[in-house]
Amino acid sequence: MNLKETTFKKIILALSIVIPLVVVILFEIKIDGYDTNFLPAIYASTNALTAVFLVLALIAIKNKNIKLHERLIKICIGLSVVFLVLYVARHITSSEVKFGDIDKDGILSDFEKGEVGAMRYLYYVLLITHIAFSVIVIPFVLYAFMRGILNQVEKHKKIVRFAFPIWLYVAVSGVIVYLMISPYYV
Repeated sequence: MNLKETTFKKIILALSIVIPLVVVILFEIKIDGYDTNFLPAIYASTNALTAVFLVLALIAIKNKNIKLHERLIKICIGLSVVFLVLYVARHITSSEVKFGDIDKDGILSDFEKGEVGAMRYLYYVLLITHIAFSVIVIPFVLYAFMRGILNQVEKHKKIVRFAFPIWLYVAVSGVIVYLMISPYYV
């Protein structure tokens, strides 16, 4: 293992730990006075674009267009960073939105729970798996990217077998979660 790879691995390990920790810490901060209700539609769009570009990157590499594949993956990483920044900005400036809160009072009544029924459970399964996989995918994506940049093709392919479907799930489920909760935004 060379110095460049060792450095990459240290950075990947640090980012894989620091990003989720910083997000959790930032969620404890509340900043009043900003209307960020427009952000969820934007960050859901970044998820949708990420999904599209991931599929295009897969098509590009299947067609042996390595340069296009690399550019598309860099765009996906950039979109994921934009998503994260906007997501955190929204959550530190706004109160929690509850799925099924029809009257938007921040309290989920028995009537409201009854109105959304089993969809509430589907929403929470999607949300929880989306969040869990979004944390899990960080080192996979970064290691796959490192292997690609270092031209370690076989190692890159092995990681991508896991990274691609997880990343695609995170991107698509993020859009679905947004579509499900958007009627309840204030």
